[in-house]
Amino acid sequence: MSAAGRLRDEFVRISDMIAAARRLLADGVHVDLSPLAVRVHALCGAVAALPAEEGRGLKGEMLALSVRFDRLGETIRERIDAIAVEPRGDAD
Repeated sequence: MSAAGRLRDEFVRISDMIAAARRLLADGVHVDLSPLAVRVHALCGAVAALPAEEGRGLKGEMLALSVRFDRLGETIRERIDAIAVEPRGDAD
């Protein structure tokens, strides 16, 4: 498999991680996003290291991943808003 093919597989894995994080956050579960950040950092470095033409061939995947991150951000904001309105117990 080519380097671009392996990276396409990594885009799919990262997309799956984002979808899982969104589901968990929507259910009120705390999610550690640091493993996702590590994978994305490595992916971006690998894409940047590709010859320009191969890198351009991944533009669609990069744009789709950007949209998925936007949606993850929306889910995080929704969760923060939900926490902000949750009633707090008395601090007796």
